[in-house]
Amino acid sequence: QVQLVESGGGLVQAGGSLRLSCAASGSIFSINAMGWYRQAPGKQRELVAAITSGGSTNYADSVKGRFTISRDNAKNTVYLQMNSLKPEDTAVYYCNAEIVGAGIRRVDDYWGQGTQVTVSS
Repeated sequence: QVQLVESGGGLVQAGGSLRLSCAASGSIFSINAMGWYRQAPGKQRELVAAITSGGSTNYADSVKGRFTISRDNAKNTVYLQMNSLKPEDTAVYYCNAEIVGAGIRRVDDYWGQGTQVTVSS
């Protein structure tokens, strides 16, 4: 079984910073892309940032210059450093990973349970 466990959400004032972490555990052979998505009330889930196994990154226009995604392949962990937070960043943030299982060598998509980020004005 593979599991993604997120941490680091919370309440912060506008202009503040938070760092999210997501650790993958279980029967893992390798991890391809990892990413962060978010979903605000009444809105669809959207991609925030993604990073390949080689370190190439992709960001939503709304967070470019403020958020930084990184990963530690040795720890199977992805991070999202969020700076200059705005009230519109308020959402539940979900970790996503494309994982090749150690048993059946097949790529499957996994999601974390979500962590709430609330930015007050």
